[in-house]
Amino acid sequence: MQWIMILFLGIAANLDNLGIGLAYGIQKTKIPFRSNVTIALVSMVVTYFAMVTGDQLSTYISLGTADLIGGLLLCTIGLWMLLQPRPMQPNPFEDPTVADTDGDRIISIREALPLGFLLSANCLAAGFGMGVGGSSMLGTITSVGFFSLITIGASHRFGSLLSRTWIGKYPTGIAGGLLIVIGIVEILF
Repeated sequence: MQWIMILFLGIAANLDNLGIGLAYGIQKTKIPFRSNVTIALVSMVVTYFAMVTGDQLSTYISLGTADLIGGLLLCTIGLWMLLQPRPMQPNPFEDPTVADTDGDRIISIREALPLGFLLSANCLAAGFGMGVGGSSMLGTITSVGFFSLITIGASHRFGSLLSRTWIGKYPTGIAGGLLIVIGIVEILF
């Protein structure tokens, strides 16, 4: 059961990457493989530090309390993702020119670093929740990195095609829903 939750967490933490890949693919802004790897590595590092912090906190509380805190945190993050208003200012999820600072329609490693930190916000919170719950650190970090590479790479290639599907239209809502499910499973099992 834990491995299924780790896989779902890797997917949920990276669904915003679908939006980035779609927007950039549609507007023909390239995300080279090395930049995609940079984004995945940033997400993995953020997840690692969040899990270590959560794991350290869990040494001061019982396992049941740690599972409850981790599950409630994941549910809260999921609800926040579902209820957050749409931003009024341009952001990298809708406008690739925000991250493409030099305007060459290629996301360089230098441009991928801040984009990676932006995309790793879900990894930070979810990693902390999984760390408190005592999940496998290596499995969680690997899942986050793998799905980061896949979601950006695949959605970038199929930008115009995926933008018309329900996944492309609601990545934040789907991620929020998955985090709520993971949180409930964490609390109950």
